[in-house]
Amino acid sequence: MTENATHFVGPLTFAGLSGQPPLTDTFEDAMAHIHWAKWADVACVTPMSANFLAKLATGIADDLPSTTLLAIPLTVPVILAPAMNTVMWNHPVVQRNLKWVADLNRYQIVPPVSKRLACGDEGIGGLAEPSAILRCCEQAILNHG
Repeated sequence: MTENATHFVGPLTFAGLSGQPPLTDTFEDAMAHIHWAKWADVACVTPMSANFLAKLATGIADDLPSTTLLAIPLTVPVILAPAMNTVMWNHPVVQRNLKWVADLNRYQIVPPVSKRLACGDEGIGGLAEPSAILRCCEQAILNHG
């Protein structure tokens, strides 16, 4: 989990829901990102924040999730499901970063949807339905199987 993710779902809650304690520090297990990257059949970043998109677009690997993502073999599909406020989503820098990532032909993007957002605004930027994200992951595995 990124440090920011722990503000939304605490590590203890995540452990309770997943049955596994999350790693939150890259140096907690210095080789975890390599082991996880080799283990994955598919990777999914959901919800992907504007910050994580910027890291991905520029190759910054300064936490466990971004480091792991860069270590995933090119044969493993990676799904990105962005979610953020409408104004953030429409910001030119976010759109540029999204284009940079799309131009890599490495990632599959499940676009955000228009709905009432966590901030109370209505508009584009809402996380796609979990079933749509899951379908994309399943299809990616079938296509790369």
